[in-house]
Amino acid sequence: MDNELIKPKSWWKRHWIWFIPGCCIILFGGVFFLLSGVLSSGGAFATAYNDTELYDGAFTLVKANAKVEMLLGTLEPIDNLTILEGEVEYRNNNQNVVSTIRIAGTKGKARLDIVAAKKDSIWIYTKIQVRIKTPPEKQQTISIIPSE
Repeated sequence: MDNELIKPKSWWKRHWIWFIPGCCIILFGGVFFLLSGVLSSGGAFATAYNDTELYDGAFTLVKANAKVEMLLGTLEPIDNLTILEGEVEYRNNNQNVVSTIRIAGTKGKARLDIVAAKKDSIWIYTKIQVRIKTPPEKQQTISIIPSE
């Protein structure tokens, strides 16, 4: 009888049949993810994050509204995280925007809806409204600039 040791096969020789299909699935999944448009919304958030004029102008109009101040109290400033938590959709080569962000005051919380168009690097608001969510007894929508 032979007393030679049997050398085990290498990892590649034992697992190549699973490795190659696995790599193909990961590759096709990654390509599908990139082409599905998931990353395009990330671009919209990056644009909104950098375009603070849009939110600053709308927020100034909201803070000047007496009814909003009465129901929500003193409003907290909008920070960049608030913009990233919201919803934003740019259209027409970033010249039109529809956005919703949260706002909070000392007496409650709300959503700020903005529809605007950019003309000569200035945002023209076509709709600004505040949807009060909490407290529940004060739930309502206040139009700052009513939609046309």
